[in-house]
Amino acid sequence: MISSWSKVFRVTAAGMAGPRPVVLSGPSGAGKSTLLKRLMNEYEGLFGFSVSHTTRKPRPGEADGKDYHFVSLDDMKKGIERGEFIEHAVFSGNMYGTSTAAVQAVQARNQICILDIDMQGVKSIKKTSLNPIYISIHPPSVPILEKRLRDRNTESEESLQKRLNAAIADLEISKEPGLFDAIIVNDDLEEAYAHLKGTLAQEIKQAQSSKNS
Repeated sequence: MISSWSKVFRVTAAGMAGPRPVVLSGPSGAGKSTLLKRLMNEYEGLFGFSVSHTTRKPRPGEADGKDYHFVSLDDMKKGIERGEFIEHAVFSGNMYGTSTAAVQAVQARNQICILDIDMQGVKSIKKTSLNPIYISIHPPSVPILEKRLRDRNTESEESLQKRLNAAIADLEISKEPGLFDAIIVNDDLEEAYAHLKGTLAQEIKQAQSSKNS
């Protein structure tokens, strides 16, 4: 599936046109989804998600090509070898990745492409010529993050501790100078959202002009 689908967009990341993509990173529980939902509601049709590839099986209700591009491990590895992926990582025994074609599909619609990516993916994208805007969403504190995760009541204690430890490590890495263009602490939702909009103001204006022209 990877080979036939991505041949349509056999262009390097350096050749991408349209608004700059946005790499959004931050631990689960930091509030990324809430901020993104608000952004996409206010600027309807201006943003789009790149659809990631994964080797895991679809969950009930998930659609191929919408939630993920579900592919075999062999196809994923071949795609990586051909240089079709901007970034890829292994999580819980499954491979996940963002293809150049997935980003270009969004940009072809004159939309700002949102990539929701973990720290491993951020480091990988830094080695490419994609040139996105890098934004990290932080919780107010680790205890608040832990409370948010516990309140979800969706995982075991062992799983929660693993997620929390990974989050603490990622939050420290994200403070490296020059790694992110903006670090937004999601303490007050209104302030965090205003910060996010301000960071993306130039790209939003460009995308709006393109759509109106």
